[in-house]
Amino acid sequence: MNQVKVASLGLDKASNTPVVILQEIEGERVLPIWIGPGEASAIAMELAGMKFSRPLTHDLFTAMLQGLGSELHRVLITKVVDNTYHAELIIKRNGDVVSIDARPSDSIAIALRAKAPIYAHDDLLEQASIEIQPSELEPGDIPEVSEQEETGMDAEQLKEYLKRMNPEDFGRFNP
Repeated sequence: MNQVKVASLGLDKASNTPVVILQEIEGERVLPIWIGPGEASAIAMELAGMKFSRPLTHDLFTAMLQGLGSELHRVLITKVVDNTYHAELIIKRNGDVVSIDARPSDSIAIALRAKAPIYAHDDLLEQASIEIQPSELEPGDIPEVSEQEETGMDAEQLKEYLKRMNPEDFGRFNP
């Protein structure tokens, strides 16, 4: 397993589907994972530092873990089966460790809120990743919520767009 970070969040022009790009912390490979619009919004809101007065689903899950005396120890992106990625939430409580099957998109949204590390299986990084040159993606790119040429907005414009949305709108990622 290699630790990865959310490098960027964009929109696949061909399918009009959000894509989260995970990059190795100690490497140059990136792993694109196509995700749903609701999860893309949840990830984008956390990357942009946006908070609402009432908890949304991923915030609620994180608060429940804390309230039950548990912690999200890490997220593992484990495999891809029939073009569907699989992940596990590794939760610790009172010395016990529990693994919960989850979608990578939800897992990433929760990990960002819980400040938990994210790991991708080596096989995924070998088979499904693409390599980039270090100059193409800098550490400062992490807060970049999307690429302007992919969505038509830069990170600040997307942040403003998200601020204007109501919580019930977060199923419609169409900036």
